Amino acid sequence: MLFGMLADMNDELPSALRLQRLVQTIQSLFNCGAVGLLAIEDDTLRLVAAKGLVHEALGRRFKIAEHPRFAAILSKRDPILFEPHTPLPDPYDGLMDGRAGEPLLVHDCLGMSLYIEGKLWGAITLDAVEDTFTEESLGIIAKYALLIQTCIRITQLERENKNLRQLSITSGTNTALKTGQEIIGQSESIRKLMQELNVIASSDLPVLLLGETGVGKDLFAQHIHQHSKRSHKPMIHVNCAALPENLAESELFGHVKGAFSGAETERPGRFEAAHGGTIFLDEVGELSLSIQAKLLRTLQNGEIQRLGADKSKKVDVRIIAATNRDLKASTLDGNFRIDLFHRLSVYPVHIPPLRERDKDVLLLSGHFLEFNRTRLGLRGIRLTKEAEQALLSYDWPGNVRELEHIISRAAIKMISAGAPRNTILSIEPQYLDIVTNHPISYQQPHSEPDTPVPLVAAAPPPVQPLKTALNNFQHDLILAALEQSHHNWANAARLLDMDASNLHKLAKRLGIKQ
Repeated sequence: MLFGMLADMNDELPSALRLQRLVQTIQSLFNCGAVGLLAIEDDTLRLVAAKGLVHEALGRRFKIAEHPRFAAILSKRDPILFEPHTPLPDPYDGLMDGRAGEPLLVHDCLGMSLYIEGKLWGAITLDAVEDTFTEESLGIIAKYALLIQTCIRITQLERENKNLRQLSITSGTNTALKTGQEIIGQSESIRKLMQELNVIASSDLPVLLLGETGVGKDLFAQHIHQHSKRSHKPMIHVNCAALPENLAESELFGHVKGAFSGAETERPGRFEAAHGGTIFLDEVGELSLSIQAKLLRTLQNGEIQRLGADKSKKVDVRIIAATNRDLKASTLDGNFRIDLFHRLSVYPVHIPPLRERDKDVLLLSGHFLEFNRTRLGLRGIRLTKEAEQALLSYDWPGNVRELEHIISRAAIKMISAGAPRNTILSIEPQYLDIVTNHPISYQQPHSEPDTPVPLVAAAPPPVQPLKTALNNFQHDLILAALEQSHHNWANAARLLDMDASNLHKLAKRLGIKQ
């Protein structure tokens, strides 16, 4: 066993494979149910390799403060053994692989903190569903501590060398952003995309992110900025679809005092706010042709002109744009300037839809399950095998955003149905709002075969003034979004795919209580 670990350290193995072999070796050595290797990222632990746990566990992020067993392991350098009847809940309860029917509960648990060059790196955990570990096990795992830590350090050095050789391309597929958000995925399409983005990040070329609604284009834009030479400067996010046409120029380029009615002071625009950094133009295909012309000037000359000003100003801004439209087709029908299209698409990048990302749907599900476990105060929540298969078989027209909402709704539905919070909830397919291999459709129930068909069509609803009808529709839609998001305005804004501040303004205009 020892020689096998040493051989793996000497072999030129991919880093992920080396760490996976490490946990497999430890599992065989102790003949236990599961082994997890966890790295610290801020105040959370992330599984970087695991054996014996369900696949979606790799997408979970465990907040140390919410898991007393992890906190105990990290609090000391010596290994720690948790007795079978320890009242502290185990983070892996229900996540042991090979289970059928009721979720397996961890019975026996052993853990050890890991240090790299004197700094706390993370931990290794060993779990079993029956009596497995003894006091002797503590001495054995302690004896292997140096080998485990050396294996991790070799992996780190190889990644650092690879980064230097390939212009900071990282081999990791779970990339943490400074905002606390994260790109999660291990599929080949995501691996290739992340490598490409890291190369692009080192340049100042304009980037056009293309992809369906809900693929997370904003996260990939943040990744480019955070890995660029401009990462110490601001990144300004502009939702072009939410810019009122009469205020778009002022929002983007600023205005001088008296430029229009109500302009009582001088105000810089988003481009000036992004000076030295990056501006992210989300849904750029929604900009009007007049604003497109002014944006083109900025791209060509690096200049902006405040509304009402006589002189232009130089700005140093990198542009990342995103759209779910076919901009090339929009140029043919005259809705988008072809010269601006060529300026923005110096480097177009296609973000793959969720259905093309293999088992990433399970990793992302694990991430959202753990988030909901914390938010709803649950002991544990997991997917059954049947639910996993349903998720893997679905087409995901709404992509990652749709998955997040479906997992959240499933958790809430189970609690609403009376599931106790102090047990491990197992999500069955019927709690998922999906129809296998077909997009979601909310159809009216079919009439019974013997229901007579009316011979005369129902009278159309009375005609209202267009403005009144539109206001009523927006009012009802916002209330529905708030109801679905449990009156969380930020989540409601995400459901409506609009900026939160714009949602508040619209709700105020429509008389919705805030």
